[in-house]
Amino acid sequence: MYDYHHLGHVKKQAATKRTLWLTLGLTLFFTIVEIIGGIMSHSLALLSDSAHMVSDVLALGLSMTAIYMASREPNAKYTFGYLRFEILASFLNGAALAIIAIGIFIEGVKRFLQPQAIDFPLMLTIASIGLIVNIVLTVILSRSMKEEQNLNVQSALWHFFGDLLSSVGVIVSAVIIYFTGVTFFDPLISVLIGVIIFAGGWRIIRESYSILMEAVPHQFDLDEIRGSIMEVEGVEDVHEMHLWAISTGHYSLTAHVFVRENIQPYCVILAIHETLRMKYGIEHATIQTEHARIHPHGDYGRQFLKRSASLSR
Repeated sequence: MYDYHHLGHVKKQAATKRTLWLTLGLTLFFTIVEIIGGIMSHSLALLSDSAHMVSDVLALGLSMTAIYMASREPNAKYTFGYLRFEILASFLNGAALAIIAIGIFIEGVKRFLQPQAIDFPLMLTIASIGLIVNIVLTVILSRSMKEEQNLNVQSALWHFFGDLLSSVGVIVSAVIIYFTGVTFFDPLISVLIGVIIFAGGWRIIRESYSILMEAVPHQFDLDEIRGSIMEVEGVEDVHEMHLWAISTGHYSLTAHVFVRENIQPYCVILAIHETLRMKYGIEHATIQTEHARIHPHGDYGRQFLKRSASLSR
């Protein structure tokens, strides 16, 4: 048994799990309907939207896997548990979206060069059903986000908002084609859908990449946190500070601090933890107390000793 009591390295996401199962079922059903309708109506806009829906099904499947993995306890090998799988799944989802978007661009160019006749009633009917489905899914996911924070749910919500816009685009395309007879709008709308898909994929890739690279989460200012630690009584310097996200909402911080020799280091550590928890919501921190005279730090330590000596005069 391994004790990781400072930070729960698991996620028990019952609400998110229920939401994703419901979303997955509805998405899979409508994806099949849209693929069949797109083929029968010869609408590239519908097929483009169905490709996005296929990516949503895969993304939701990955998200379900990530939720299962995140619920597993840490062990001697995976001491942070399996929370990072959520981020890996998000990165793969974003990459899949980008690849699908590029495929839609290529197919759109082909349709510009070789237009095809479109079955307007079928295209409009399926697009209207898609609009209703996407509104329902967007509302469901929006409510879930208020209960539990999860990058995969954020990704899915953005995807379905994109699907919502796509459905509107397909309906607009169908109406324009019906009244003008110009099929040019079908590939044009599909390209715009591709832009939405690519933008969503890029956003997800960027956010998950930042976490995988252990960058400082965007909501934190490292210099501000350093200043807050410096305000703790007994702290004379803060260095070797790192702050990163293990997964969505799970943050870790490490830092070395020089403390006065005449002060109890445990009191300093306790005060720092309280500062991090109360001001920044950081529950998991590892603080190493040091003194430049005892712990060699090369030129940095010597400069600090000189500065400390001058200040004490």
